[in-house]
Amino acid sequence: MASPVDPLDARIVDVFTREPRVGVLEASRRLGVARGTVQARLDRMVRTGVIRGFGPELDPAALGYDVSAFATLELRQGVGHKSVADHLARIPEVHEAYTITGPADMMVRLVARSNADLQRVIDDVLAFEGIVRTSTVIALATQVAPRVLPLLAKVANDAAGGVTL
Repeated sequence: MASPVDPLDARIVDVFTREPRVGVLEASRRLGVARGTVQARLDRMVRTGVIRGFGPELDPAALGYDVSAFATLELRQGVGHKSVADHLARIPEVHEAYTITGPADMMVRLVARSNADLQRVIDDVLAFEGIVRTSTVIALATQVAPRVLPLLAKVANDAAGGVTL
């Protein structure tokens, strides 16, 4: 199977990730390639799902949500993941949720304004009768922020036959 990205794709994404407002023309100038090449490659990566969006990245802490936590949820037998996911999607402080393997059924990332507010968020999560139990840990500090550029560079490097980008 062909790689979804090559080294030029990785360089294009790197430019837009580091400076999202750069513009296609300026990116093409910085990369030394035609504007049409940059646009065509961006369009292809959007079409194939490599690029999911171009929206602003928000920081919950800057919005007043300084507490970040992870909760595992155990679901009542026979309760579908979709119904739980629908419930979680209605809670603004639920940042993301995943079905998982192991002793729990789902992993949820939560944000809150304070530890007391986190209790309210957990109570909102538990308000759904299909959730039997939760176990929550509070994140103290971010050691590695969410990132994809290192993975993108690896995929592009592999596609180039191991040539360092």
